[in-house]
Amino acid sequence: MLTASELSRSFGPRTLFTNVSLQLGRGRKVALVGGNGTGKTTLLEILVGVQSPDQGKVHRPKDLRVGYLPQELPPETGRSVFQQVMLGAEQVTHLSGEIEKLGNLVASSSGDEQARSLKALGEAQSRFEQIGGYSTESDAHRILSGLGFSSDDHERPMGEMSGGWRMRIALARLLLSSPDLLIMDEPTNHLDIDSVNWLEDHLKNWHKGLLFVSHDRDFIDGVANRILELSGTHVSEYVGGFADFVVAREELLASQRATAAQQTRQIAKTEQFIERFRYKATKARQVQSRIKALEKMERIVVEDVGDQKIRFGFPSPRRSSRLVAELSGVTAGYEKEIVLQEVSFSIERGSTVALVGPNGAGKTTLVKLLTDQLPPLKGNLKLGTNVDLSSFNQLQTEILDEKRTVLEELRTVPGVEVDGRNLRTYLASFGFREEAADRKVGDLSGGEQTRLALAKTLAVPVNLLILDEPTNHLDLPSCDVLEDALNVYPGTVILITHDRHLIRSVADSLIEVRDGRTSWHDGVPDHVLFPTQENSSKSVENSSPKTTPSTKKKPNDAETTLKRRIQKVEQEWEIAESEVLTTQGALADPDLYQDTENVDMAVTAHNAAKDEAARLMALWEKLSSSLNEPK
Repeated sequence: MLTASELSRSFGPRTLFTNVSLQLGRGRKVALVGGNGTGKTTLLEILVGVQSPDQGKVHRPKDLRVGYLPQELPPETGRSVFQQVMLGAEQVTHLSGEIEKLGNLVASSSGDEQARSLKALGEAQSRFEQIGGYSTESDAHRILSGLGFSSDDHERPMGEMSGGWRMRIALARLLLSSPDLLIMDEPTNHLDIDSVNWLEDHLKNWHKGLLFVSHDRDFIDGVANRILELSGTHVSEYVGGFADFVVAREELLASQRATAAQQTRQIAKTEQFIERFRYKATKARQVQSRIKALEKMERIVVEDVGDQKIRFGFPSPRRSSRLVAELSGVTAGYEKEIVLQEVSFSIERGSTVALVGPNGAGKTTLVKLLTDQLPPLKGNLKLGTNVDLSSFNQLQTEILDEKRTVLEELRTVPGVEVDGRNLRTYLASFGFREEAADRKVGDLSGGEQTRLALAKTLAVPVNLLILDEPTNHLDLPSCDVLEDALNVYPGTVILITHDRHLIRSVADSLIEVRDGRTSWHDGVPDHVLFPTQENSSKSVENSSPKTTPSTKKKPNDAETTLKRRIQKVEQEWEIAESEVLTTQGALADPDLYQDTENVDMAVTAHNAAKDEAARLMALWEKLSSSLNEPK
């Protein structure tokens, strides 16, 4: 188990977080959430040893294998895709070389030396089998296919792959290595919907430790059993998925507001006493006592999330024709490669259409057709009258000038100051309030740079928005506000995103792009958003009738019983952890300390809850180890 104690980190005068303590171990699948620029990536880098904290310690057992997926693009190595992924199986590769050496030694020796070599070879082969060595290559191919690589891509040189695909290669290598603790920073950013679904299914069955940062609430809800929220320089832990976190967080904030209100009343009452009796000699001691009590009192500060939300603003566009875009029998591609064939659909004014499908299927080509960057090879494409178009993609964050301030970068948009608007007020609607507008672009986090690029895209009035992965690097509150903004946007939206929650919340229709063809779907059908679940159910349906009763494999009763026991213990463990958080909250109540007896009872309850949670965790680990022991 990795343990962090009282971590603090600052950059100059700015404090990112203080007194952060956490534990990461087997069975804990933790999502780290928080606003852009709050220090999530910094915290991850401290945990894996890339950075050092200003204060506090991180304890990593020597035998703990930690795997880390950063947001930075991995370097090109000259290897093929498959060779690069196989580097994740270093233990298997090393043991495979050892087996080959021992095999040669057995063949070239005799007598006692041969007997010793033969024994060592048997032990090495047994160990190789235990760690899954014989299935490693097939596992590597399976992971690559799950992340969207075609079979032909497996042997392609890494140098031919784009940045997004190289990030997938790094993810595949990490998953193949199967570390004791997997730490990932925005793992879904470069994935399409199919790959996000596959990764979610893969991590649902992950029984080791996991910590990840993500803005995709569906992904968080499907994978995490704990939420760590980094907010206001502190970390709060919640047991359960994202939906549980939202409810528990609101309950906690309501409790904090009530406690803060009570403290405010107590302070006002004390100040009234001080003011009334300040100049009475007979009350001097009581007055001084209350003054000192106020000075020592730790004021309760409640973060008001509503006040911190950014509010994307859209200038009012002119009205376009009813038919915004129409494609009829369009074929498109590059030189000798045909990407799309016989594409026909029309988009009407005011609709929000999401393009979905695997990367490489033709979504970007379709966008290039609509933005007049690529002429059709065949067929007709027509944009309506009075259509003013603006598009956003991830490349726009890469062309920001790091030496400019946020305000100076916004002023590079042609016509942004024509209507005389206050640019600082406009930037504030995107979260760049007051002095934040004067920060250098190079000092912004990835999410903040995405917000700035969006601000530039939306700075002039348009009635057709084409957004390509607008939520990448955005924090969850920013994603929520983008969702709200798109729902009230008066124009037409064409959206490419892997964020299934955003699609369900804003889209009227889907255009599914697969194998060079497009399919129009009214509404948002689940079988399009969750294709792996559809395929899985079909597979089970097709395969189950083929087994006759006489050849069915009988379940292992002992193993089934053990799995049920593990599941029950895990549920009890979650309840115990919730009790720890409840008793911890009780200890934070200032009114508790007015009664010594109540304090003793609360401390005893908190210690008992922690002991029970630790006991159940140890039992869960013991039972899980028994289940995973080789038969």
